[in-house]
Amino acid sequence: MPVHACPIREGARHHPDAEALTFAGGAWTYRALDAEVSRWVAALEAHGIGAGARVATLATNHAASVFLYWALGRVGAVLAPLNARLTEAELTPMVDDLQPQLILALESLLPRLPAALPLEAFVKPAHTASETCGALEDASPRVVLFTSGTTGRPKGAVLTEGNFRASSRASAANLGAHPAPRWLGTLPLFHVGGIAMLTRTAYEGGCLVLHERFDADAANRAFDTERVSHASLVATTLERVLDARHDRPLPPSFALALIGGGPVPVPLLARARAARLHALQTYGLTEACSQVTTERPSEADGRTAGVPLPSVEVRIVGAEGLVQEPGAEGDIEVRGPTVMAGYWQRQEATRDTLRDGWLRTKDVGVLDGRGRLTVLSRRTDLIVRGGENLYPAEVEAVLLNHPAVQEAAVAGFPDERWGEVPVAFLVPRVGQERPGREALEAWCRSSLAGFKVPARFVWLDALPRNAMGKVERTVLRKQNLR
Repeated sequence: MPVHACPIREGARHHPDAEALTFAGGAWTYRALDAEVSRWVAALEAHGIGAGARVATLATNHAASVFLYWALGRVGAVLAPLNARLTEAELTPMVDDLQPQLILALESLLPRLPAALPLEAFVKPAHTASETCGALEDASPRVVLFTSGTTGRPKGAVLTEGNFRASSRASAANLGAHPAPRWLGTLPLFHVGGIAMLTRTAYEGGCLVLHERFDADAANRAFDTERVSHASLVATTLERVLDARHDRPLPPSFALALIGGGPVPVPLLARARAARLHALQTYGLTEACSQVTTERPSEADGRTAGVPLPSVEVRIVGAEGLVQEPGAEGDIEVRGPTVMAGYWQRQEATRDTLRDGWLRTKDVGVLDGRGRLTVLSRRTDLIVRGGENLYPAEVEAVLLNHPAVQEAAVAGFPDERWGEVPVAFLVPRVGQERPGREALEAWCRSSLAGFKVPARFVWLDALPRNAMGKVERTVLRKQNLR
């Protein structure tokens, strides 16, 4: 099995003065980043972190997360970056499931993880550089990323060194050669897309232009003054970039942007192209290490999510388990070296999702005669709000705990800004006064991240159900909310 050296150490040997990372006014060459990572290795070793150990983090984008990621690779440990938007109640079952040997969090987020050490202060002045720099096999686990299932219970997708390297190679082959790409890092490093940019730039000898969070003005400054060549966006952030620059064309140094998180309106893509922001639609998921299909730059028309990346296979499977012909709808299944190793300590879920080498995404789509994928539904009942995935079951569970709510169902509705927002349909409990919108929002926010809070609450006399007693969300989605 192939073994791989740390790309930061390799970069320090072959192009030491090339820029590898920028963040908050700071910049690190490959030589400087290699030295900093070596100090983080020493700090990890001082805490007894070695091969197979699990380290959980809670952080918005920060240079320290980059140092930690590469340091963990050198000692053979595994990173579990937790969503910084989640509440303590949402984070606790993930930590319990993972049982990490070390937990680190930005100081501002420490109250949500009481057992965590401050990430910014993890490396002490006494920590001198460690020479440890182990090689990794393709099968070496690198990251556990928690993703909700249709029941809302989080599952940790285990992604390997081989997954990230295969994804990087396949993406580069599709996008075309680019010397030392400079990726704008606005996607969070607790999402697979963010880590994909982190790894991709290092493997290709490029630079990650890391931002703490997405800000349209800051993104435009990076395009105009920092020679950013690539970016990963969603429809809402793409539109905000164009609005902020008043459709002023991007400089020639910019090559293209990948647009994920769901379908993008064709007029928005046309507007982007007019501003020299060449945008490619893409479809991916955590379990496949980010991209599965992406438009080819020479063929992009904004009407599909493109073709499978090189080395990745996609098929459409019908209700009877038969592979569908082009033009027929069915479940999207994926096979290739980017597919995860499985779910952390969830053998049954792994067996259900990985069958005969194929990843059963539970997304619904169709392939055309040219092999291009159109995604029709992002998993059963999944709501994609501004690129963030949320499932109705999780929100419904919180609403059903309210003393005034007898029944609850949540469905996604189109939204011009966010693409889709959750709307809650509620049946009141007899004898209880119906709470207003503000009270219900406060109730939800006590247990849920802000992006999961319903945009509207609609009271009904009864929820529509089928003969099996299941809520008919298709009927709810036909409700006139005006």
